[in-house]
Amino acid sequence: MRDALMQMEITDVAGVFAVRQAGRQVAAAMHLAHHDQIRVAIALSELGRELFSRFGRVSAAFLLERDGDPRLVIEFGFEPPPGADIAGDGFSAAARLMDLVEEDGRGDLFLVRARKNLPAGVAGITGAELEELRTRLWRLLPVPALEELRTQNTELIDALEEARRQREELRRLNAELEETNQGVMALYTELSEELDKTNRGVVALYADLDEKTDQLREVGEAKNRFWASISHELRTPVNSIIGLARLLLDPAADSLSEEQRRQISLIDDTGRTLLGLVNELLDMAKAEQGRLEAQPSAVDTHALVDKLSALMAPMAEQTDSTLTVDADGAPPVLVTDEVMLTRLLRNLLGNGLKFTDEGEVRLTVRSTAEHVEFVVTDTGRGIPHAELERVFEEFYQVPGPRTEGTGLGLPYSRRLALLLGGELTLESTLGEGTTATLRLPSRPPPAEPRHDGEADPGGRGDVPPPATGPGGHGTERESSRSGRSEGDAAAG
Repeated sequence: MRDALMQMEITDVAGVFAVRQAGRQVAAAMHLAHHDQIRVAIALSELGRELFSRFGRVSAAFLLERDGDPRLVIEFGFEPPPGADIAGDGFSAAARLMDLVEEDGRGDLFLVRARKNLPAGVAGITGAELEELRTRLWRLLPVPALEELRTQNTELIDALEEARRQREELRRLNAELEETNQGVMALYTELSEELDKTNRGVVALYADLDEKTDQLREVGEAKNRFWASISHELRTPVNSIIGLARLLLDPAADSLSEEQRRQISLIDDTGRTLLGLVNELLDMAKAEQGRLEAQPSAVDTHALVDKLSALMAPMAEQTDSTLTVDADGAPPVLVTDEVMLTRLLRNLLGNGLKFTDEGEVRLTVRSTAEHVEFVVTDTGRGIPHAELERVFEEFYQVPGPRTEGTGLGLPYSRRLALLLGGELTLESTLGEGTTATLRLPSRPPPAEPRHDGEADPGGRGDVPPPATGPGGHGTERESSRSGRSEGDAAAG
């Protein structure tokens, strides 16, 4: 939609001034800012001057376009000679001041169109307002050259003053920016120095950590070699002691007095205890090296529990505690490593009995779709909450009046639980008792390939055969293969 605002002719220099004045008035009526009004006036003045001086008579039409974004359009019409070059210095100057300046040839009449975008509110201007603007524009009188020159000088002075203010502001901003840059550079230099120091410290720390890691690795390897060496060296004489004690207790041997039998039975029990400790040390070393592996097989759960109950009954009698077994919820068969499971449960039961002077130690077996749980509950003195994780550290024992054992039982039991694909957790209340829960998967974990040369994991092949003596200290084979005897299960 186009609205014609004004049509005028440039036939002399005064017409150029009139176009300039009309442009300023229209720009003001279209709510353009003051500096935009000056830009429009200068652009029209330059175009009018150049076109009039080159081609003579020029018409100027002021139009308002309101389709989409509102625009002020001024069309200069003239008749150039054939082959004339339209664009000149005035054309270039106007192109820098207006939003668009373009040529449009229409037959003999040639147009130069200048366009200035207007504020969005101009689109809502009413017909009455347009009519009033047209009337005001038609009443414009030709302005004398001196008056127009004065107006231009005033605009130029204002523009120069504005340029000066902007220059001062720019100088101030540049000074602030320079100060900021200096501060940034100083901070950057400081941070670079600090970062360099930090990097050197980190490099030194990493070097120190690497050195400490190597030392710890060497210490760990030395410890494992020591355990393995000592274990192997001790097992032969311990087996000899156990074997000799069994020979002396054999009914076919020379008769012994009751006191002699009792003393030899004590030697036999002590030898078994020492052998169990040696086997545990060897297993701990192998577990740390990743060489201790589970050997799953079908285990009769009820038979295993009954055997444990029989093995631990003498220890329960010595401590005046009641040992109760509840296997009603146990699965008939569990696929796991029977030797490891026996050692693990015997450690847990031994701990419960050792630290329960009077009361009950209960083994409960229950199963779900995914797990089988062995829960050992005692009514003993309990473990402080702060110590619940520390008891799984090797050789650590809870401070107290009774600290029997070596502090290897629970760490060893947790390693066995992990090898069986399960987990071992503790809950305890000081003065009320402790609950140890062994949770194993209903199905065994995938078997891993065995290491070459590992024919006897856990020292299972060095256990002497069972023997029963008159003193009543004989045990079944699994009892002798468990890592701990009744009186030597460590509680951490």
